[in-house]
Amino acid sequence: MLTQFITTAGGDRLAVIPEAEYQRLIEALEDRADAEAVRVFNQRLADGEEELMPAEFANRIINGESRIRVWREFRAMTARELAEKAGISAGFLSQIEKGERDGSFETIKKIAAALNITVDDLA
Repeated sequence: MLTQFITTAGGDRLAVIPEAEYQRLIEALEDRADAEAVRVFNQRLADGEEELMPAEFANRIINGESRIRVWREFRAMTARELAEKAGISAGFLSQIEKGERDGSFETIKKIAAALNITVDDLA
């Protein structure tokens, strides 16, 4: 590798390297960051701070189905069970799941807590 060193008028010393070498270094840094992210996720998974959702449920969310309904069914809960646990009526929950009504932020927080997920999981 051919490296050239230059000194700026301000006295900073700079190294000039070929673009291909620069790209290789960037990719190596990204690979290291990706590996660290995987390590952190695996540790959080082992500690019970993360969970995996089967593809059949994740695909339903990706395809636009109600996140609340998908999470409720993933948790093997009936609408009535979730409504009771969230402190709302089953009818209101049904309307939220169907997109007929919007729940307030407080209602969504209660539903998320009842499902043992974050509000972000429902956004």
